[in-house]
Amino acid sequence: MKKLAGIFILSSLLCSILFNQCKTKNQAVDLNSEAKPFEKLSDYHFFKGDLKQLIPNDRVLPYDLITTLFTDYAHKARFVWMPEGTSAQYTKDEALEFPVGAVLIKNFFYPIDFRDSTKGKKIIETRLLVKRKAGWDNLTYEWNDQQTEATLNIIGDTKKVEFIDLHGEKVSCNYSIPNKNQCKNCHNLNNVAEPIGPKVRYLNRMYAYAEGNKNQLQKWTELGYLKGYNAEENKDNKIFDAFNPSEGTLEQRAKSYLEVNCAHCHRREGSANTTGLYLLLSEKNTESWGIMKSPVSAGRASGNCLYDIVPGKPDSSILVYRISENDPEIRMPELGRSIQHKEAVALIRAWISAMK
Repeated sequence: MKKLAGIFILSSLLCSILFNQCKTKNQAVDLNSEAKPFEKLSDYHFFKGDLKQLIPNDRVLPYDLITTLFTDYAHKARFVWMPEGTSAQYTKDEALEFPVGAVLIKNFFYPIDFRDSTKGKKIIETRLLVKRKAGWDNLTYEWNDQQTEATLNIIGDTKKVEFIDLHGEKVSCNYSIPNKNQCKNCHNLNNVAEPIGPKVRYLNRMYAYAEGNKNQLQKWTELGYLKGYNAEENKDNKIFDAFNPSEGTLEQRAKSYLEVNCAHCHRREGSANTTGLYLLLSEKNTESWGIMKSPVSAGRASGNCLYDIVPGKPDSSILVYRISENDPEIRMPELGRSIQHKEAVALIRAWISAMK
């Protein structure tokens, strides 16, 4: 009898374990756009299995941008999810019009060694943009050192980060996790919070999905995540890969980098609209791009330079000075970086040097 009882208990325990494993494995994304945010990232079920592996759940779609925003060399794993039966609507110039309940998921992480991905990575934060009835809401989740969970953080934080770069050099920086208000400063279009990345001209590229390479916008359309998009009308509607010389001229690549990293503020509808420095790739006015334009305010941040851009003279250009500096009161962009983006500085210097 004792043997039978032991077998029964063991069988019950195994069934319970298997049931719970199946239950966990099959849990769908849990996001109520009008409910209070979860305290733990795992409660949304955006990812299945080991959380730190960032394996997307059903209908959680990975995506990437042609040129990305620089954040102290952090890598980013981006995903989008929308409720069943909903779609984003196509817009040509601004961010897609997302339905209520949609969420954009951006994970910031560092490979231990940029030369060898097999050595692992450390995830620092996951940012969510949730489309509520009242508009977009930004939520930041900070990962623990064990890489087992990320917890809601609205006040921000600073994390010491170390990694080996592509040249084999050890790099350390003070990575800044923004607070809720700082997020709003960049995601500001006509005083309304809006996404920055999911624009057609940023997304119009191939992506290596599990089932094969496909244009991202075509994939979104096939999945039902995008309506109104016409591939033929948008074949040339794209920015340029800033660091791929085969995909654009020096000017096109430099301007693409500046649009992605600066134009969410430096445009007529952005928070830096009073500067007169407008950095959208579509901007045709050379003075708006800063060429022989005096700054609105000078002082220490000008580096004793008189103009934003002096053709042929990067060392006399305020733009180069500010993207090179790490001083918080001088550097541009103001947020999102604590160290210089060396490759970008070289790109902008080369572009200005080549100007006639």
